[in-house]
Amino acid sequence: MSDVVPMAPLPPLTAKQITDDLTAPIFRRPSLGWLAAISAAGGVKMLLVFTIVMYIWGGYGIFNVNSTVGWGNDIASYVFWIGIAVAGTLVSSILFLFRQPWRTGVNRATEAMTVFAVNIAGLYPLIHTGRPWCDYWLLPFPWDHLALWPQFKSPIVWDVFAITGYATTSVFFFFLGLIPDLATVRDRCPDTMIGRIQRMVYGGLCFGWKGTASQWRHYERAYAQFAWVATPLVVGMHSTIATLLAVTMVPGWHEAVFPPYFVSGAIFGGLAMALLLLVPLRAGFKLHRYITDDHFDKIAKIMLGVGSIVLYVYVMEFFTAWYSQSKYEWAQYYQYRLVGAHAWAFWLMIFCNVVCLQLFWFKKMRRNVIALVFVGLMVNIGMWFERFNIIVLSLEHDHLPVNWNYYSFSPFDYLLLAGSFGLFFVQFLGFIRVAPVVAIAEIKQTLLRQEAHHG
Repeated sequence: MSDVVPMAPLPPLTAKQITDDLTAPIFRRPSLGWLAAISAAGGVKMLLVFTIVMYIWGGYGIFNVNSTVGWGNDIASYVFWIGIAVAGTLVSSILFLFRQPWRTGVNRATEAMTVFAVNIAGLYPLIHTGRPWCDYWLLPFPWDHLALWPQFKSPIVWDVFAITGYATTSVFFFFLGLIPDLATVRDRCPDTMIGRIQRMVYGGLCFGWKGTASQWRHYERAYAQFAWVATPLVVGMHSTIATLLAVTMVPGWHEAVFPPYFVSGAIFGGLAMALLLLVPLRAGFKLHRYITDDHFDKIAKIMLGVGSIVLYVYVMEFFTAWYSQSKYEWAQYYQYRLVGAHAWAFWLMIFCNVVCLQLFWFKKMRRNVIALVFVGLMVNIGMWFERFNIIVLSLEHDHLPVNWNYYSFSPFDYLLLAGSFGLFFVQFLGFIRVAPVVAIAEIKQTLLRQEAHHG
């Protein structure tokens, strides 16, 4: 006979228990683990602040870009963070439109990930211009001399409008979903001096939400409309960034497959970041009944699907270089990327994005938190190096050998990249202490309906 004693079945969930579980972290004293994590992230974030101060003081020359590689770490990291943001919209809007009930456990965390990643991504173009105090010239506003309107034929201006529209929609969509839950937190604030201050703040943020039938009817209609608006922005915004590269004649960039390639890669990398956030979040806040192994299994399956698309594009890039008979494309792909000075970056990308992903063909791996964190970490590394390969390697090895050059990070490049991750985790760790990390109103509809059905 087995010595393993089966666990007693958990009692059915009630609306009160769901509210208690999901609002408890807001009123509970922060744990030592959370304090250690946000302290470490805050220290890393200061590297970003230090780098920006040195950049304003010393100019763009503190980074190692040169006359050949004018786009380095800043633009590669910019595309990386935009990709992280895309997956949040996938979970929150596209799955909502397809009425997928499993999204309710993870959509709040991924929507927060979207907002925080977008505002970090927006820092990099401001840095890249070299004179961030003049970046307002990119905006279309009347000017006294009537000579500084943006050049609307430039893909860089398209990029400004794409990311601005996407960021605005993402923030409104994220905040709209928070309103009912902020009202729930307001009603749970204790009757103390601090509690009264909290009640006033949350009451203002939820705009006096009372949960009447009329409010719910207008809320659900508005939420659906934002989902319809956000969904094409997932494709349009990242396709615009891809078009910025594809319209050039640089070997390695002039590819018609870039728009779908960038969108699928963005979803791929963004879901990998979602795994890195959701696994420790579930363990730290004991949310196993709300973020289940089924959620991780479905995220891993989507990653396997879009990762297969990314692998297909990798193969097609080499096929196109061979089939086109362009000696420049051939030299870029078959000589420089495979065996050139930065070949290690290409093979690291292949290992992280292709080899490690194959673990997800096995169900046990898709439900094993160690495997999920490992693959999520590897894919994030691989997706950053994918952007590095696209941006840097194509510029290092263009049409003319006289232009060939080698790009390497300066110490400030490392600080800038590390600091952006610190800022991201500071924002996310702060958010999970002031708002429910799972959508209370939506999870009640899903879980209570399931409990009633099984009962």
